[in-house]
Amino acid sequence: MPAQQKKVIFCIAGVLSFACALGIAAAIGTQLWIKGTILCKTGALLVNATGQELEKFIGEIQYGLFSGERVRQCGLGGRPFRFSFFPDLLKIIPASIHVSVILFCMALIVFSLVGTGFFMYNAFGNPYETLHGPVGLYLWSFISCSCGCLIMILFSSEVKIHHLSEKIANYKEGSFLFKTHSEQFENSFWVILVCSLVHFLNVFLIRLTGFEFPFSKSKDSETTTGAADLMY
Repeated sequence: MPAQQKKVIFCIAGVLSFACALGIAAAIGTQLWIKGTILCKTGALLVNATGQELEKFIGEIQYGLFSGERVRQCGLGGRPFRFSFFPDLLKIIPASIHVSVILFCMALIVFSLVGTGFFMYNAFGNPYETLHGPVGLYLWSFISCSCGCLIMILFSSEVKIHHLSEKIANYKEGSFLFKTHSEQFENSFWVILVCSLVHFLNVFLIRLTGFEFPFSKSKDSETTTGAADLMY
């Protein structure tokens, strides 16, 4: 591939990586990770609510990685509450998983920015060093993609397996029991998926420039070396 086309492709990949870093940084600070509804089960059972009456006992909840808000509905009108994960909810949520999600988000931002620098260096610089060249580009793209996948897996398990919404809704609720009525992942969660796909796409952009995958390259070189040994 001509050098000019390689430069254009590396620039595109670099811009995509930088856009991912900005997108993830914005997503971390929002409350748009989960949005759902919470049923006040105790109140609904007390009056045997069904149909439209049940709506009086269904509140809303929305949260991100650091804070959120909910509307408590137990038949007497909605009461809005704000909550923070740190330090209020640390004792009731799976703290190790939650902190891991945040740390992997930070790592994803860092590796996306590192990948941006390496793509630009390969576009305009003289990348003869191993980690500055194609091996480094594959490495940072793969690490970024892996971080994105881990974020989605960990956060999904925290929400679905450990019932994060219910734990938040039942925080300091002595006599009332709340159950998740519905919940869905919101924009910030899907930003992580898009960024993971972008980094996966960057791998193919690197391959498009003519650089072999590191493992396939090593296999080819081993085959060539083996053939050379047989000739001697």
